[in-house]
Amino acid sequence: MNILELQNLTKTFGGLTAVGNVDFEVPKGKISGLIGPNGAGKTTIFNLITGVYKVSEGKIMFKDRDITGKEPHFIAGQGITRTFQNIRLFKKLTVYENVLIACHSNGSYNILESVLRLPRCRKQERELKQKADNLLEIMGLQDRKDLIANNLPYGLQRRLEIARALALNPELLLLDEPAAGMNPDETAQLMSLISEMRPKFDLSVLIIDHHMDLVMGICEKIMVLNFGCKLAEGTPQDIQNNPKVVEAYLGVEG
Repeated sequence: MNILELQNLTKTFGGLTAVGNVDFEVPKGKISGLIGPNGAGKTTIFNLITGVYKVSEGKIMFKDRDITGKEPHFIAGQGITRTFQNIRLFKKLTVYENVLIACHSNGSYNILESVLRLPRCRKQERELKQKADNLLEIMGLQDRKDLIANNLPYGLQRRLEIARALALNPELLLLDEPAAGMNPDETAQLMSLISEMRPKFDLSVLIIDHHMDLVMGICEKIMVLNFGCKLAEGTPQDIQNNPKVVEAYLGVEG
């Protein structure tokens, strides 16, 4: 069963085709990868899935429902969340506040209940604070919860961004270069964390990254893009042995 299907997905900017007729399925409950040289169209595909860009042609199906052209807030509400290539945090707020704000998207009390501090509001706020604490514990950030987010080491800022995404209760998590700027030890820790997150949160995951150790180490299915078009698709072993992929990355025939 696939949680996400891209059907002949195309995005043009003026006369430039950034993504052209891409078909790809993300299996439910699996970790999939999206790789390719710089400028291949990977982040454009994430922006199309999440509604940041409008699709020129084709369809995006999520849980067998057409979400093509829907607004970002609608898509997030359906169960797709993402991180960004360039970290986006509330950098002047604490680590805890960053996660708690995201958790509050799950609250269902109204303004009157909040102003009057009625029982339902108080109960939900206790639950949301507990959820924020649990996420920080899972991500290894509990002992830094009172730090200003901008003062976290780079690798931990990446973890905080993932914690915020998880606070929205996603079914599909899109990670855009989560290991960017990390050293080998930090990358290995991130691989373990992503592998542990999947069953813990009942997630499907789609990853963009240039760290081949990470992609080949945890992804069960990989699609390779080149110049906006699908170049190859298959298991990590299929991709590693594909001469077209070797040529696209190294500029030589495999």
